[in-house]
Amino acid sequence: MTKKYPLLFISIRNGLIGAVLGVVLLLILYALGVHPFLIPIQFDFRFLLFAVFLFFTLKELRDYYQEGTLYFWQGMIMSFVFTLVYALTAALLIWLYTYLKPDFVTEYVRLFQERARAFPPPPILEKIGKEAYERSLQALSATRGIDMALLYWKQSIIISFFVSIIISVILRRLPKS
Repeated sequence: MTKKYPLLFISIRNGLIGAVLGVVLLLILYALGVHPFLIPIQFDFRFLLFAVFLFFTLKELRDYYQEGTLYFWQGMIMSFVFTLVYALTAALLIWLYTYLKPDFVTEYVRLFQERARAFPPPPILEKIGKEAYERSLQALSATRGIDMALLYWKQSIIISFFVSIIISVILRRLPKS
């Protein structure tokens, strides 16, 4: 299968490896006392993780299977497959972890509510009203493990989209004529 469909095989393999590594990093952060879901998205470790994995994924196809040629569309397809495999696998692993350790979700809810109440009221509070703001914070207690897994899945898709474009442009190389 490697020889016949390297575009898919490499993306799926690296997506699975990346997902396991991503969840391990997430759990290490949690074990160190930093809840990974409370880190602002612009400081998320997935930017670096995706950049490294996508770089080596596309480079492997280009250098070992296509004699130094990589088209932009191939890079984007490989990135898309990598991202889907990564996001689905990581979301499933997070869902499983939240099922096995419900404290992960309850601590997230508690810390999020504490942080939201600690900051001065946002300007939007004046528009929506104090009671609507409090209701939103109370509704947060209904967060489940599947909600956190879906949030991770969505964020992974968004982050990877931007990283994929950059890496695909950098690594594309057309055949010499």
